[in-house]
Amino acid sequence: YETKIVCPQSPTFFFPHPHTMVRQSVLNDALRSISNAEKSGKRQVMIRPSSKVIVQFLKVMQKHGYIGEFEIVDDHRSGKIGVDLNGRLNKCGVISPRFDIALPEIEEWVQRLLPSRQFGYLIISTNHGIMSHKECRERKIGGKILGFVY
Repeated sequence: YETKIVCPQSPTFFFPHPHTMVRQSVLNDALRSISNAEKSGKRQVMIRPSSKVIVQFLKVMQKHGYIGEFEIVDDHRSGKIGVDLNGRLNKCGVISPRFDIALPEIEEWVQRLLPSRQFGYLIISTNHGIMSHKECRERKIGGKILGFVY
C-alpha cells in the first residue's frame, strides 16, 4: 500500500499509505494502544517500541492495579512489551509538554485531569524516579508531569 508520486524534477518518491499511524511520542503511542486494547476487550496487548520511561510508567500502573503482569521482549531492535490487561483501566494519557509541577501545584493538576479525588493517579517524573502524585506528596517532592491514569 504505497503511494507512488512522480515529480519531473526529482527522482521517484514513495510515501507510506495514508492510513498508517503517525509516531507522536513513544509513551503516547504505548498508552494509546493500551487504552484501545482495553476498550475493545482484549486480554493482552503488545507495545513497541520499548523504552525505560514506558517500563517505569507501566510499573506504577501495575502497582496501583490498573494492569496485570508485563514482560519485556528483547527482539534485538527497539524491544517490545507484552502487557496483560485486567479490565480496570478507564483512561490513560500523556501530558505534553511535560510541565514542571511543584508540590503545591499537584492539587490543581489533580482537579484538572482526574474525574474524582477518590480514584486515579497523575504520573510524575522526579529526581527519585517515576511515581504517582500521592507518592510525591508523601516524599514532599515535585517534578515533571508525564501523564495520568484512571
